[in-house]
Amino acid sequence: MMQSVDIAIVGGGMVGLALAAAFKDSDLRIAVIEANIPQDELSELPDVRVSALSRSSETMLRNLGAWQGIVQRRAAPYVAMEVWEQDSFARIEFDAQRLAQPDLGHIVENRVIQLALLDVVKQQSNVTLYMPAKCSTMAIGESEAWITLDTGQALTAKLVVGADGANSWVRQHQNIPLTHWDYGHSAIVANIETAEPHDRIARQIFTPQGPLAFLPVHGSHLSSIVWSTEPHRAERLVDMSDDDFNKVLTAEFDARLGLCAVQGQRFAFPLKMRYARDFVVERVALVGDAAHTIHPLAGQGVNLGLLDAASLAQEVLALWTQGEDIGTQRNLRSYERWRKAEAAKMIAAMQGFRDLFDGNNPAKKLLRGIGMTLASQLPGAKDEIMKRALGLKGELPDMAKRTHSAV
Repeated sequence: MMQSVDIAIVGGGMVGLALAAAFKDSDLRIAVIEANIPQDELSELPDVRVSALSRSSETMLRNLGAWQGIVQRRAAPYVAMEVWEQDSFARIEFDAQRLAQPDLGHIVENRVIQLALLDVVKQQSNVTLYMPAKCSTMAIGESEAWITLDTGQALTAKLVVGADGANSWVRQHQNIPLTHWDYGHSAIVANIETAEPHDRIARQIFTPQGPLAFLPVHGSHLSSIVWSTEPHRAERLVDMSDDDFNKVLTAEFDARLGLCAVQGQRFAFPLKMRYARDFVVERVALVGDAAHTIHPLAGQGVNLGLLDAASLAQEVLALWTQGEDIGTQRNLRSYERWRKAEAAKMIAAMQGFRDLFDGNNPAKKLLRGIGMTLASQLPGAKDEIMKRALGLKGELPDMAKRTHSAV
């Protein structure tokens, strides 16, 4: 049977579900198509895929009604941040108190965010979930798109949104070109117990091999690591015995929190920058990793994606209210300009960071040390950096700016 909707969101991860939830107070008919149903039960050990949610993401999730579900499951606020370079005087520290903030953000498992948003979306009478289901075909017509699913279900939609990740089926199906480069690194993710407490401080060290971040998760001695290093080395580190891995990790982290002990499994995945040439084509829009992926250096990827969702919802709702067509490329051009600019800024900043900390050249190290010292001591410079990281600066969608009455 043919089901007719206004918006078909392909991808029911964090960004796709946030977009669906953003239409909760509208009469738009939404379909969410997702191949995998997330497991409800959380194990004692956190998942290794986590995100550092900024203040703007927290505000948005509060406004969507999902924050309570996140906090009830598991979320770890961090109150300070330390960044330094190995064998150098380059160092900078940030703390929430200085900015009169309760914290600098929260480290949350991706699945926790997804489950909390799913709770919200399941309550929406205007949303139909097709889970588990995959898209088989898509055809674009003049006033709508036709989609068939592997379940045999057929849909028509005024707008199809690709929220289906870095290897987006929607993007590939539309032959949208991709600018991409390999960062030449893989990221190792794992849970680590440290001899000393993390004190709710996020820490990042830059080494000649690449950056290593320790992100505090639940419990006083447990951290989630993101260790960026050359791919062959990453493979060796994943294949090492726990004891050998713990020794190398403790040394690489300058034994900052004493001896490290890996808990559970380790995984490595390649790091690539991707940037779609078009975020919008006729009847199709891209959000999140389907539109762009960046280096996990500052943990901003998911925040960028959530802001895509809030921005697209804002533009679509404005068009819908005015009785305009929500699926034409022309009408969605402002969303594309807005989010392409924000993504490009973030990609450039991450690349600049990587280039700055790349290599062990003594002159470069001296420059880094002076730069970080100046950033730390110049009036207002540090606060400006933190406000950007918190998501309190930049062109934000309304949903990320303030708490609405319905939280």
